[in-house]
Amino acid sequence: MSLWEMTAVLLAGVAAGTINTIVGSGTLITFPVLLAVGLPPVTANVSNSLGLAPGSLAGAIGYRAELAGQRHRLIRYGTASLIGGLTGAALLITLPNSAFDAVVPVLILTALVLVVLQPRVARAMAARRAAGTLPPATDGGWPLLLCIALTGVYGGYFGAAQGVLLLALMGMLLPDGLQTINGIKNVLALIVNGVAAVFFLFTSTIDWTAALLIAVGATLGGVLGAKVGRRLPPLALRALIVVVGLVAVTKLLLS
Repeated sequence: MSLWEMTAVLLAGVAAGTINTIVGSGTLITFPVLLAVGLPPVTANVSNSLGLAPGSLAGAIGYRAELAGQRHRLIRYGTASLIGGLTGAALLITLPNSAFDAVVPVLILTALVLVVLQPRVARAMAARRAAGTLPPATDGGWPLLLCIALTGVYGGYFGAAQGVLLLALMGMLLPDGLQTINGIKNVLALIVNGVAAVFFLFTSTIDWTAALLIAVGATLGGVLGAKVGRRLPPLALRALIVVVGLVAVTKLLLS
């Protein structure tokens, strides 16, 4: 890569790390840039997953205050994400991209609908719990655990908007505020990206220059994203999720 190409990859990493911490979908920034500088699709995807892992770590650390008291959930959800992420990474190596990418726009649009409906559904469920018609909410039960595992499969394979999916699912099934849920999301994204990165180290070709540039940029972006995201009110954060998700769908449909 030329100096200008390396600069573009680094800046894409910063942008991706920032947006991943706040919402998700940072892959839709870095992946096209890696393709533009000449990397083959699978190599770009693998190098991108490896590079974004440090950014996910920085974002999770930035949300550590919101993660207080969440140890049980993180272990439970993290196990599901680990299994899902490993499965998705294996699928990337063994299946053609078209086999999975065809459903990506549908998944993102579904997530956006859930994000928009989440406050109304959450209020309705809280009212039913108060009336005694629903059991107290704790960790979302097996439905949420299964959905998190499936999101991990998607994240290990490609990862664009996995954060949007996680925010939507947990927002629907957990009684916590959006900032707490966002903190959990960052940890789960770290687990998925991390296990996929380790898998790719032994099974695929990595462009180490691209991965390192994205890692540096994503780490800086993760720190920045945590500072910005933690100050956003729920309505603004929800609106940003919807905007990012729509941009993601548009890019995928036009590509």
